[in-house]
Amino acid sequence: MRQLVIRLFVLLAVLATAGCGFHPRGTTQVPSEMKTLIVQSGDPYGPLARTVRQQLRINDVNIVEDSREASATYPTLRLGSVRQGRDTASVFISGTTAEYSLVMTLTAQVVLPGKGIYPISTTVYRSFFDNPNAALAKDAEQDMILQEMRQRAAEQLVRKLLTVHAAQLNNKETLPEPEVITPGSDSPEVPSSSATSLQ
Repeated sequence: MRQLVIRLFVLLAVLATAGCGFHPRGTTQVPSEMKTLIVQSGDPYGPLARTVRQQLRINDVNIVEDSREASATYPTLRLGSVRQGRDTASVFISGTTAEYSLVMTLTAQVVLPGKGIYPISTTVYRSFFDNPNAALAKDAEQDMILQEMRQRAAEQLVRKLLTVHAAQLNNKETLPEPEVITPGSDSPEVPSSSATSLQ
């Protein structure tokens, strides 16, 4: 009898979470027209491109090889420039830096065949304590933080596909003409007016 009650409770919990639109952390309801994507990157085997591909697969997005026929049929996600920087957040009494504020900005474009190019961008912030007495541990910790920032940036980028879908449905004529980011080039960052219109 007790097992029956537990099973009913678990079944009720599953039905309740399915009905309210609950999704596991890190997943997004990707629009149906973007369930198959081409991913272009200047560094296709780099850590960021791998993280973005992994995040797309987590969200049940089918990634296809880039070809002329595929690009005429499926949307393309072009990964653009990645900018990393750090600012001093706090200092020791001696005047040396105690804590850094790390920032990572990723720009990209979504190309919808026959519908337009939509610029998107995301920025992730993290703090990092700079311990001068533990140089090796500090480097390892910084690498872990950067990997986490790439993960968060990839998650946010996938969520931005919803804003592209909404902008495409609304057919926003106020969207400025974006600068084309060609994979591998160090092109300037997308103008802030373009980025904020889809954030």
